[in-house]
Amino acid sequence: MTLAVGVEEEFHVLEVETGMLVPRAGDVLQGLPKGRFTTELLQSIVESNSGVHTTMDSLWADLTRSRARLGGSAAGSGLAVVAAGTVPLTDGEAGRVTPDRRYRHMVSEYRRIADEQLICGTHVHVDVPDRDTAVRMMCMISPWAPVLLALSASSPFWAGADTGYASWRTMLWQRWPTAGPAGCFADAAAYDAAVNELIASGVVTDPGMIYYDLRPSDHQPTLELRVCDSSPNAETVVLVAAVFRALVMRATARLAAGGAPKCDGRHEWLRAATWRAARSGLEGDLIDPVSRRPAPAARVVRTMLARLRPELEACGDWQTVRELTEKALADGSPAHRLRRVAAREDLLACVDELIALTRGPGGRAGHAHAAAPRPGAGTAAGMTAGTPAGTAPEAALRAVGHARRGPVEPIGG
Repeated sequence: MTLAVGVEEEFHVLEVETGMLVPRAGDVLQGLPKGRFTTELLQSIVESNSGVHTTMDSLWADLTRSRARLGGSAAGSGLAVVAAGTVPLTDGEAGRVTPDRRYRHMVSEYRRIADEQLICGTHVHVDVPDRDTAVRMMCMISPWAPVLLALSASSPFWAGADTGYASWRTMLWQRWPTAGPAGCFADAAAYDAAVNELIASGVVTDPGMIYYDLRPSDHQPTLELRVCDSSPNAETVVLVAAVFRALVMRATARLAAGGAPKCDGRHEWLRAATWRAARSGLEGDLIDPVSRRPAPAARVVRTMLARLRPELEACGDWQTVRELTEKALADGSPAHRLRRVAAREDLLACVDELIALTRGPGGRAGHAHAAAPRPGAGTAAGMTAGTPAGTAPEAALRAVGHARRGPVEPIGG
């Protein structure tokens, strides 16, 4: 059975002339439909919610349409939107909080952690039969989440310097008190009890602040993947979504057959595996989820696909996923590709590269009237049964950079 999938993408708002992050989300969102496009904690970030899809072609088409609409709207104000975990150039002014009671409380309570939430992620929702199933499968899927992070890692730069990490967003994100790998819970009741205990402690205020790498939705029958950076290329989002759906399908079938493995309760290695993926991306070792030992990233990724081939074939995704994976392994992580641009030119050239990649094929400025989603379609923020069809996207995204000059300051190695 093919499961429905939806995606939430977060985007940075940049000033085109300077390449700097700016708190102008309101200018970008003006005139765009609420629900499909919305604000985030800080005014330098906007979010797009996809429709609900059962094919990767329709998801890909949806993502490229949404990116074109956002990019066109931004261009009218001299702005651009960028999909990446972090952007190369920031200043303190970009951290202005969005006017909202809950957001203001978060900034007051968490101070610098919230002030520096200048990061963007991609969240993927996949349908599950019920919340008990969603909670029970977290333990089965969590070991593979760092591999998906490595595929998406796109945040090597922070405040004008190279951090030495492929996903510096992960390092910033894990400072939140409930971020990181999820624990193991017997069922939804046990999970909810743990969440309620955290809320009662006063450390978090509501279930929306449970920031585990995987979490069940509070209001819909989905499991949500939250570990990935925002991806400059929409094709990377499609790859992650297809693989995550296959992981959910495999776990659902094993649970239904009574074949779920008994958890050994040892989850310390998951945080270490996440750190390893954030540090290296696809350019070094990852922690193999089976042996829990280091192994070349390409081997771990290909092993994951081999295990998931039956589920990928059942959805008609095998060929697409295999091709996108081999392309990703050949090209390197997004972070690696951005570093090549910085080494060849400078950080402003990286900004240009990110803008062009986020726009996608034909994504020139001024496309404010790109095709709108179908009226009444479900979104990733509120998934429903029924899947809007989409047209197959163009096969590849073009990158266009403009040469400028400026040093790249390294931090660490």
